[in-house]
Amino acid sequence: MTELLKISLPDGSVREVEPGTTPADVAAAIGPGLAKAALAARVDHGTGGEVRDLNRPFEGDAELALITARDEDEALELVRHDYAHVLAEAVQALWPGTQITFGPATDDGFYYDVKAPDSRDPFSMDDLPAIEEKMREIIRADKPLVREVWSREQLIAKWEAEGETFKAEWAKELPEDEELTVYWSGEPGSEGAWLDMCRGPHLASTGKLDPQAFKLMRVAGAYWRGDQKNAQLTRIYGTGWLNKKQLNAHLTRLEEAAKRDHRKLGREMDLFHLQEEAHGSVFWHPQGYRIWRALESYMRRAIDDAGYREIKTPQVMDARQWEQSGHWGKYRENMFVIPDEVPNVEDEGPLVSDAAEWMALKPMNCPAHVLVFKQGITSYRDLPLRLYENGCCHRNEPHGALHGLMRVRQFTQDDAHIFCTEGQIVDEVRKFCELADRIYKDFGFTYEIKLALRPEQRFGSDADWDKAEAELRQAVIDAGMATAEYGWEELPGEGAFYAPKLEWHLTDAIGRTWQVGTIQSDRVLPERLDATYVGEDGEKHRPVMLHRAIFGSYERFIGILIEHYAGRLPVWLAPTQAVVATIVSDADGYAGEVLQKLADAGIRAESDLRNEKINYKVREHSLAKVPHLLVVGKREAEEGTVAVRTLGQQQQKIVPLDEAIAMLAEEATPPDLR
Repeated sequence: MTELLKISLPDGSVREVEPGTTPADVAAAIGPGLAKAALAARVDHGTGGEVRDLNRPFEGDAELALITARDEDEALELVRHDYAHVLAEAVQALWPGTQITFGPATDDGFYYDVKAPDSRDPFSMDDLPAIEEKMREIIRADKPLVREVWSREQLIAKWEAEGETFKAEWAKELPEDEELTVYWSGEPGSEGAWLDMCRGPHLASTGKLDPQAFKLMRVAGAYWRGDQKNAQLTRIYGTGWLNKKQLNAHLTRLEEAAKRDHRKLGREMDLFHLQEEAHGSVFWHPQGYRIWRALESYMRRAIDDAGYREIKTPQVMDARQWEQSGHWGKYRENMFVIPDEVPNVEDEGPLVSDAAEWMALKPMNCPAHVLVFKQGITSYRDLPLRLYENGCCHRNEPHGALHGLMRVRQFTQDDAHIFCTEGQIVDEVRKFCELADRIYKDFGFTYEIKLALRPEQRFGSDADWDKAEAELRQAVIDAGMATAEYGWEELPGEGAFYAPKLEWHLTDAIGRTWQVGTIQSDRVLPERLDATYVGEDGEKHRPVMLHRAIFGSYERFIGILIEHYAGRLPVWLAPTQAVVATIVSDADGYAGEVLQKLADAGIRAESDLRNEKINYKVREHSLAKVPHLLVVGKREAEEGTVAVRTLGQQQQKIVPLDEAIAMLAEEATPPDLR
C-alpha cells in the first residue's frame, strides 16, 4: 500500500494525500474559491520554505501555505515575473529572429533585454502598442506554464539551433551538477508553444494575469551582461500589477511625480543646473543656494544645541590612509584617485610615471574625523566627543546612474561622528533618534526606522556585531520608537561592511519612501586607525565610533524637499519669500519702501517694477513658486497697504503693510526659532 504524504496547513490541520499530489490539488480539495484565487505555493519539506508552482508535486511530507493576491508582495513578484516572460514571447512572435536574454521583476514592474533581428532597427517606443496587444492576446489565450528539468547539453543544443547566442553563452557557464529548469508557455512541444529557461516559480497559466493591469513604459539601451564591450540590446520596461485599479493608481502617482520632478522644477525656479563639463556635480544658482544656506543654518543651530563641534577636513588624502581604513580594498572602484606628482609636460611620454604615489578625493569623511580625534591625548572625561562636518565628498558613480540631485558624484554630507565609551552608546543613539525625530517633523515628514543587520562580507567579530546590533536596538526601544507607529523593522544582511546601522525612511507627499538618515555603531575603524582614549584606570581604550547623518546629503535632501512640496517650499525655506509687484509705475517709489521694510524684517524679497500687466507678473512668479506676491498700485501707496496674493489661493486680501510684514516674518521664521 502506498504511504500517504502529510501536508500541514497554516491553520494547524493536516491533510493526507497521495504521492504526486500538487498544491493545486490541495487548493481544489479545500474549495473552488481557493483553487481559483491561488497563484503559487510556499512549500517547506523541512529544509526551509520556497515559493513553488502550484502544479509541482510534493516530494514528501510538507508544510503548505497557498499564496493569493492577499499576499501582495509575493503576488506582485510572481505576476511581474510572468509579465516579463509574456513580453519576451510577444516580441519573438511579432519579430521572428529576435534574440532574448533575461527579464526580471522590478520594484514596480518588469523588463526584458532583447536584440532585434538584423532585418530591422532596434526596438523603439513606436513598437510598444503592438507588443502590448500581442501580450494581451497571449494572456487571454490562458496558456499553461509548464516546468521541465533539462540537462545542460539539451539547453545548449536548443539555443544554438535557434540562433540564441546569448542564451547559449549563458547555458555553457551553468554548473553541470545544477538542476536546470525551463518553462513552456503552452503545452510542451505543441504548435505555438514558447520556451525560456528560468528558475521559476510561475503562475499556473498566462490567464492568471490581468490583461488590463500592465503597461509598457519605455525602451532604453542596455549591454549584454552589463558590459559596454558587449553587444548592445534593447531593454523594454513595463509596469505590472494585480489588477487595473492598482495600475491606474500607479500611473496617477507617476503623473504626479512627473509634475514634482525636481529637475523640471529646478529649471522653472532657476535653482540649479547640471552639464557634461562636470558630470554629476551641481551648479547652484543664487536661488538654489539660498535654500542650501537656509538648511545649513538650520542644521548648525541643531548640532550646536546638541553639543557637536564643527570641523573641516581635507578633500584629498594619501591612498595609504584609505588602505589602513579598509576603504581602498572595499571601495576603490568608486574613488577618484590622483597621482601625487607633477604631470609630465616635457615630452610625449606618459603624464604620470610608474613611481607616482597615489592620493584620492575622499568618498566619505570618517577616516579624517578619526585623525582629528587622535590629535593630542583624549581622556574619558572628554567623551562623548561629537565631531560634525558639512563634508564635501566625491564618488565615482557611473554616468548612466546619475540622476539630478538624487544621485551625484560630488555631494556634501551633514556628517558627524560621535566618539564614546561602551557605556555611552545606547544613550547617544537614543539622543540622536530624538534629534532626528524633531528635525524630520520640522520639515513635514513622517518616517519609519529600520535596523540593518550584519552582511555576509564584513569586518569584525560576531561578538562585536552582536553587541552593536543589540545597542542600536535598545536605543530605539529607549526612545519609544521600536513600534508599529514608527514602522520599526529589522533588515537582515543590509548593514555596512564595518557596522550595523539604523536607517530613517521618509515618506513624501505622494507616498514614496526615501532612505535618508543613518547612524552606525562601529568598533572596526577605531581599531584599524588606532584611535584610543585614556580611561579612568589610566590605561588606553578604544572608543566606539558612531557614524551619523540626518539629511544624508544636502543635494539629495533638497531634491526630496522640492518633490515633496512640489516646489512650494515652506516660506522659511523658499529662496524668495515675497515679491513686491507694481500695477503702475506711479507706485515704484512705494514699492521700494515696502521692499526695504521687508528686508529690515529679515524677509528675502525682490521687487518687480517691469512695465508688464499684473496678470503676467502673477503667472511668472507663480511658476517660480514664490509664496507671496505683494501687489501695489496708486491706492495701496496712498493708504499704506498691500494686496497679498498667496501661492495656490485664488483670492487676494488687502491689508496694512505692517500687518503683512508681521505675517510674513512669522512664516519666514524657521520652526526651531519659533
